[in-house]
Amino acid sequence: MNTSVEDIRQLIKSGRGLQADWFGDQTASNILAATMAAMANTQGGTLILGIIGQNATIIGVRNAAEGVDLLLQAALSIDPPLIVPLPQVTRINGKAVVLIHIPPGMPHVYALDGRYLQRQGTENITLKSRDLRRLIIERGEISFEAEIPHGANLHDLDLDKARAYVGNLGGIGESTVEQVLVKRGCLVEYEGVLRPTNAGILLFGKDSQRFIRGADITAARFGGETMSDTFTRQDIGGTLPDQIRRAETFLVDHLRKDIHIGQSMARAESFEYPLEAVRELVVNAVAHRDYQITGDGIRLFIFSNRLEITSPGGLPGPVTIDNIKDQRFSRNPAIVQVLSDMGFIERLGYGVDRVIDLMRQQKLHAPEFEEKAGGFRVVLRNELSETQSEIKTVTPSIQFNGIYQGTEINPRQEAALVFLHRESSNYRITNSDLQSLCPEVHPETIRRDLADLVTKNILKKMGQKRGSYYVLNRDEL
Repeated sequence: MNTSVEDIRQLIKSGRGLQADWFGDQTASNILAATMAAMANTQGGTLILGIIGQNATIIGVRNAAEGVDLLLQAALSIDPPLIVPLPQVTRINGKAVVLIHIPPGMPHVYALDGRYLQRQGTENITLKSRDLRRLIIERGEISFEAEIPHGANLHDLDLDKARAYVGNLGGIGESTVEQVLVKRGCLVEYEGVLRPTNAGILLFGKDSQRFIRGADITAARFGGETMSDTFTRQDIGGTLPDQIRRAETFLVDHLRKDIHIGQSMARAESFEYPLEAVRELVVNAVAHRDYQITGDGIRLFIFSNRLEITSPGGLPGPVTIDNIKDQRFSRNPAIVQVLSDMGFIERLGYGVDRVIDLMRQQKLHAPEFEEKAGGFRVVLRNELSETQSEIKTVTPSIQFNGIYQGTEINPRQEAALVFLHRESSNYRITNSDLQSLCPEVHPETIRRDLADLVTKNILKKMGQKRGSYYVLNRDEL
């Protein structure tokens, strides 16, 4: 699809930069090729022939056909040849210009005369060795998950977990555990000895974080809309399957439940976000993050008005914010395969469409996707649509947003306080009452939650043993 004249004018108005540049039609081919290679190795961009100077003076090209040929020759001189849409000829202020568009997320890493370049502002600079290696892995030229971590051997794998995984697979015949792990990319033969790959350590390692630092999840629930001193935090390590399970437990324990109690005493409840949608996002983060970035892990932060999941590394390969619902590419295919075998992930898709549908079903806004330097973030917001807000007005409910009288409370404790504050003159609550509000929670957890509210001087315990109950501490009120 051709770029409109108005879009070109807007691009020119924005000025030369990371994704835009222009030259006269007498510019040497190698200069054009360097800019195109740098854009292809960064975020893509548009190059225009027929404009010169910082002030973007439109001088046009003398011969449009020759301008097209010049750009094509420059693209073909890059290693490997840069295959992009054909250059476009258009007229601005009566003068012909030629532009070529380099899409973001190109499939290879491109060099010119042995140099690997990237775009930095208006300059084309040589990639540092570490950045080049990261780009090569991101583009799928080599695979970090297939490499052998330094010093790792077969004894560093939890073979009990590996046997349980293999035992649940079908159609593998008489294959041994080691043979299956080799087929799945978790083991490789090196100098005649089987050794675990990074994927094997992440999926079945006894101490995964010893070999791959930052391969963990930091989960936190904050009391307000920003990070503060009032929070609950859990550092989640271990194998990737264990991290997913523990993150889901954290979500169940710390996602607020909306409890609606109307005049008819009918009770309905739901998590502030669809649990399945958040779980899908956690699985995606674990499966597709960039594990070669060791300085940071996945962050799962819950605020009073939103939930954020941030993964180290940008989107993989050709995936962009614009095509994230449709484009499929994984930088960790071995990890994705094993997690799929375990029932955590569907290999045919990332589940983005499903997350959007689940949010819509709960009358919440669609997820927001952000790609920043060094990371990718998904944001879910718990603001209701107008329709849902009207429903909530008709059926009044009380919410404390995880904070009561300046003290942090968990979702079960919030349910107890909602029960005590509703307009039905409930002045007391028992263990059984809270158990009926949270039927999936173990009775001992219910007991500890109520005892904790007593410790925090929010409730008073009345009576003894089976006849005991809890009331609001009116002295504190």
